[in-house]
Amino acid sequence: MTIPFSTLQVGDRAIIEDAEISEHGRWRKLMTLGLTPGTSVTVTRVAPLGDPIEIRIRGFNLSLRRDETVGIRVTKL
Repeated sequence: MTIPFSTLQVGDRAIIEDAEISEHGRWRKLMTLGLTPGTSVTVTRVAPLGDPIEIRIRGFNLSLRRDETVGIRVTKL
């Protein structure tokens, strides 16, 4: 069952399934950063006010704003 990326909490692991992002340029940017379908991510930190969110992906840490993750669907492990 897929869930929105933004619902993940610190310590959660998930696999990126797909994205329903209307802005082609934004999805392309995220794919360039390594957020491609089938990739495993782990939420490592969330800022005190909930934005940004830091994830561990492909051996490096990446910080994303919650609005950048809108439309990304994941399967929680």
